[in-house]
Amino acid sequence: MTFFELWKWGEKRLADAGIREAELDSRYLLLEAFQMDLAHFLLKEKEQVPTTDGRTREYSDAVLARASRVPLQYLTGNQEFMGLTFLVDERVLIPRQDTETLVELVLGENREKHIRVLDLCTGSGCIAVSLAVLGGYEEVDAGDVSADALEVAGENGRRLGGNVRFLESDLFSALDRERTYDVIVSNPPYIPTEVIDGLEPEVRDYEPRLALDGSADGLKFYRRLAAESPAFLKPGGRLYLEIGWDQGEAVEELLKENGFEDVKVVRDDAGNCRVVRGVLPEAGK
Repeated sequence: MTFFELWKWGEKRLADAGIREAELDSRYLLLEAFQMDLAHFLLKEKEQVPTTDGRTREYSDAVLARASRVPLQYLTGNQEFMGLTFLVDERVLIPRQDTETLVELVLGENREKHIRVLDLCTGSGCIAVSLAVLGGYEEVDAGDVSADALEVAGENGRRLGGNVRFLESDLFSALDRERTYDVIVSNPPYIPTEVIDGLEPEVRDYEPRLALDGSADGLKFYRRLAAESPAFLKPGGRLYLEIGWDQGEAVEELLKENGFEDVKVVRDDAGNCRVVRGVLPEAGK
């Protein structure tokens, strides 16, 4: 069997299982199993596949796992985000392109490097590490309630660089109350509980529910973030929250109720509401 034939075998197995991107996923898994880039695959696609080193079995096992709806990123072990390659596994939510809207907004509005940033519900660390590396911010703290997630985030921080300090904390609960921040960001769990069982199997059955479930109305963590963050923000500091497409108005109102000014909702590239940003008033206002 040639590399091309093996690729097409995988594509058919995935297509038969209802995987929408069967051709692309099959190729990604093949490249990962044989440690090839696309250029080398195109050069070798008519060559016979070696059968003595176990990589064909590794590939076929990965195809069968993907056919059972294990997310592609958990099988390859990585996901691109903001031009950086993050390690991911079943301990963390897979970074989404939608979240790049949040990172880009923070980078665009905060160009001073001598600021202190806090990322809550950090998961894989994709937001915190991206801000530290791309923004060059000198102090970035990142918290998560999951010790397992923090292991992944810490590894991403070590691999990709940036000055990030990872902390185990249920939002602000374990943070130093004397330490305040110029910027707080968060992509908290925001999917309503009853909606989760209707999600695609890749999300529903494999991604950590702790990182998905935002309580009955999806707003549990936004209520806490809006109410608790002023104590950890410097006067004039900014709070940035990723939201679900239909949560803009509700989260905007929560920030206003808790004293934030200049509150705005920012849309992603698809035109959906994606980020709510608010500014804590300057002292004396």
